[in-house]
Amino acid sequence: MSYSLYSPFVSAGYFHYNHQNHTSPPPTTSASPPSLYRRRREGSSYLTRSLDPMEVGGLDSKGKTFRSAKEMWREEIGEGDETKKTQWYKDGVSYWEGVEASVDGVLGGYGHVNDADILGSEVFLRTLMQERLVNGGTNQHLVALDCGSGIGRITKNLLIRYFNEVDLLEPVEQFLDVARENLASVGSETHKATNFFCVPLQEFTPAAQRYDVIWVQWCIGHLTDDDFVAFFNRAKGCLKPGGFFVVKENLAKTGFVLDKEDHSITRSDPYYKQLFRRCGLHLYLTRDQKGLPQELFAVKMYALTVDTPPKVHKTRSKTRSNRPQIIK
Repeated sequence: MSYSLYSPFVSAGYFHYNHQNHTSPPPTTSASPPSLYRRRREGSSYLTRSLDPMEVGGLDSKGKTFRSAKEMWREEIGEGDETKKTQWYKDGVSYWEGVEASVDGVLGGYGHVNDADILGSEVFLRTLMQERLVNGGTNQHLVALDCGSGIGRITKNLLIRYFNEVDLLEPVEQFLDVARENLASVGSETHKATNFFCVPLQEFTPAAQRYDVIWVQWCIGHLTDDDFVAFFNRAKGCLKPGGFFVVKENLAKTGFVLDKEDHSITRSDPYYKQLFRRCGLHLYLTRDQKGLPQELFAVKMYALTVDTPPKVHKTRSKTRSNRPQIIK
């Protein structure tokens, strides 16, 4: 959970609740992210003037509607106004600095979904490692980057078991301090957390060809569209041959939902694919997260590569939906 890596407020393990769907958030001793609940109004239809996802309307957590993402970003960060954009990121980090540094805190009071989340991620990761990394990673020194790592929830429960080294990127210092404590007794000499970067996602440049996997979960919503693209363009050169990105995020049914409290945006699937295309990335495989409460946003996992996937992904389905392809 955290906001770092993708923005000064990246969070690789946060949920966002949507308080328009409930009169009150779930009981918790810590601050709860304002977008975890699926908004009732999020299901409303918005008229579009073109097929461009950026031209599809959306709304914010106060019920205000926007005709397009461009209109929303103009209001939030202005046009060429670095001061206003800096404040956007600063406010996002400030929000998470007020959240309890615990699993329940970073998951917005939904700590009980941790097991389902990790299980879904592990099945997805194992499939990718078998296909993308030689011998499924056996006898290789594998390195991962956990973006928006928060308190190290994903590193501790998943990544450190599959990678020899895991670097954590998190802009909230108190979360990173807890991550160090949580990971101090986890792993071994050959499977360990190596580096802890207290840097915002939008400002971070990974080391060249260091990583086999860059894991971005529940944090990229804090980045503006331009910073989203800029981050992945920088990070592409940090992957080893055969390496890949995993992006795991909440999905809006259509357009986008802007959270005014934690300064994040929940994008739709077409919106994400448009941005991935701008990054020059190829969609290798997608999968929906199962087992989460129905009141939450849908969650989707994307595996993305720099190279054009060389083969068709095997699937029981006869459809073409999961075939490796350039994002359309």
